[in-house]
Amino acid sequence: MRAGPYSVFHIRSDMETTMRLPLCSRRVTALALAGLLAATGCVSAEAGTVNASTSTAADTLKARLTTLAEDDVRAGAPGVIVRIQDGNNRPVTVARQAVWTRAAHSLSADDEFRMGSNTKTMVATVALQLVAERRLGLDDPVHKWLPGLVANDRAITVRMLLGHTSGLPDYSIELHKGRFDPDVLRSLTGQDHHVWTPRQLLAVAAKYPVNFAPGTQYSYSNTNYVALGLILERVTGDSVADLLRDRITRPLRLHHTYLATSGRSRDGDLLAHGYEPDAAHLAPLLEEFGAPAGTAFAGPVGHEHVDVTGISPSWAWTAGAMVSTPHDWAIFLKALLSGRLVPARELAEMRTTVEDPDSQGTMRYGLGLMQYTSPCGPVWGHTGGIPGFGSQNYTDAAGRRTVTVVTISQFGTKFSEVQAADQKVVDGAVCAMLGQPAPQN
Repeated sequence: MRAGPYSVFHIRSDMETTMRLPLCSRRVTALALAGLLAATGCVSAEAGTVNASTSTAADTLKARLTTLAEDDVRAGAPGVIVRIQDGNNRPVTVARQAVWTRAAHSLSADDEFRMGSNTKTMVATVALQLVAERRLGLDDPVHKWLPGLVANDRAITVRMLLGHTSGLPDYSIELHKGRFDPDVLRSLTGQDHHVWTPRQLLAVAAKYPVNFAPGTQYSYSNTNYVALGLILERVTGDSVADLLRDRITRPLRLHHTYLATSGRSRDGDLLAHGYEPDAAHLAPLLEEFGAPAGTAFAGPVGHEHVDVTGISPSWAWTAGAMVSTPHDWAIFLKALLSGRLVPARELAEMRTTVEDPDSQGTMRYGLGLMQYTSPCGPVWGHTGGIPGFGSQNYTDAAGRRTVTVVTISQFGTKFSEVQAADQKVVDGAVCAMLGQPAPQN
């Protein structure tokens, strides 16, 4: 997840709608793919053009992505999943994992994983549906729906919650202030099993001063989306879990996507296992995140890691507690960006962005949507991180092509060598989705 570490199956592939291009366009795509492969050393530069079949090109791309994923695992990532759908051919998928993780779970591109802050995109979609139905206004003050629950509730609007311009402090972490809330930290690390309610999370946020006057700046805060979740429930009289099911996951037949309420997997072994460094290896990262000395994750320990799969995500709720698969989430993003879930006017609102000042110009944030400027061009989606899982999920502007990269660790990807290898996987996959050569680095 940008600006904070929390930013989260088996569906038939023919359920994912695709667009057919004319033969000449497919040839152009094949040539772009040939450029990717030549530039990355997967085919001889002297080959010039590729006369092989589409399936051969996909196989070669899979080999290149496999190499990147294996490099990531060698750098220290416990496991990596990559899925690319270019809009023309069957998806290319890769799953690689460290040998020591195989006894607990054999990693697959069909696995469920915790989505972290990717949750925000789906919650924002429901909010914009209600706006289109005139049941909720983007400029409604929070006081209208949640009087007295957050600071500046008469000045902060629904739009500001969606776009992280409210100034509300994060109940879990303020990276720029080097501050974890100690009570939330114990739950986040699995050291206690408190089941948080949304109102309790807002009460934690209320202990800290606001970051700025409403609407004047951007600062990513999970508090915004917990407040938004309560507003959705107040507007409709339904639970957020039911709203997500009835408005998105059931109509799109996303059978492996749901809002988790505990650390237990709804679907058993379909949930991938996630890992974090053990206490000794986590220690060098603590100062960077503002966590106190001695902070450690609870769970089965082995091979310098802790299995954190069972940690309850109740502390994340509508800010980050969704579970899904790469395939399910691709269907969702394609439906959203192609205009199937919200009308054009509301989609334009979601895509109206401000710059994330901590991103060195590569990331902008709209209303529950991120725009990432990759080395090969801009893409839309979100990132997510929650203990045991980190992911980036993107689509092109038309919602025709998608990419997902999942790493089965969150804090474990913060070591420089792993972070660099992980970014190579992401940028290589995004460029392949866009039909362009991978960046040379």
